[in-house]
Amino acid sequence: MNWSVVVPLHRLDRGAVRLSLAPTAEERAEAARVLALPAVDALSAEVTVSPWLDGATVAGRWRAAVQQTCGVTLEPFETELEGDFAVNVVPPGSPNAPSEDPEQTIDLDAPDPPDVLARSEVDVAAYVVEHLALELDPFPRKPGVSWEPPKDDAPASPFAALGRLKPQ
Repeated sequence: MNWSVVVPLHRLDRGAVRLSLAPTAEERAEAARVLALPAVDALSAEVTVSPWLDGATVAGRWRAAVQQTCGVTLEPFETELEGDFAVNVVPPGSPNAPSEDPEQTIDLDAPDPPDVLARSEVDVAAYVVEHLALELDPFPRKPGVSWEPPKDDAPASPFAALGRLKPQ
């Protein structure tokens, strides 16, 4: 994706970095393509990148207005979304990186392990788009639209299909 706001981890030596993000129209169009949406009409975020162990905590609040396609009528409609996020990240080779032991037990109540970065820098915009994607309804419906299943007069028997195969 062409919208990228990178913060090198060494920049956090001087303290937290606060960012106000707003992609250009071209960058929003690219985000819409990546998210398989007709359009991303608006997107903004307030993000703070602060030191955490040998990595960083990326925390922020984002707002977006996106066009989605109704799964029932196939008509486009606008949805306004917003959310908060906080993610811990560590550089490659960090001793604080999660273990890759396949026998490791996963505790569902434990906090998420930190993301391991590809380089010693954080792409803050990528986390904003990722959390927007997590909030999208995978089966969007235009407000006020409902779906009714087709009426089936006869209950289907599991043997009905077999009965049609039997020679008469």
